Amino acid sequence: MRVTLNLHKTHRQYTGGIETLELEGNTIGDCIDRLIERFSGMREALFDGKGKLKNQIEIYLNMESAYPDELKKPVKDGDDVYITVMLAGG
Repeated sequence: MRVTLNLHKTHRQYTGGIETLELEGNTIGDCIDRLIERFSGMREALFDGKGKLKNQIEIYLNMESAYPDELKKPVKDGDDVYITVMLAGG
């Protein structure tokens, strides 16, 4: 399936400023794998040393949270996937 992947501003440094990409995959995880194949720095930006999504990473599918098991969520042609970062501060 072909989906549009939208990147948070903090991740665009790994893609040369690209905000959105058209990627193929059957699940969100497949699409992220294609992203990492093109931009290897995204692996460290998204995943911890054990291969789990970092706690501050949120993924949305068509503007709805994909949590839990976001990487296993199926996608279909025309879906929009958003990778965001939860920011905290005081």
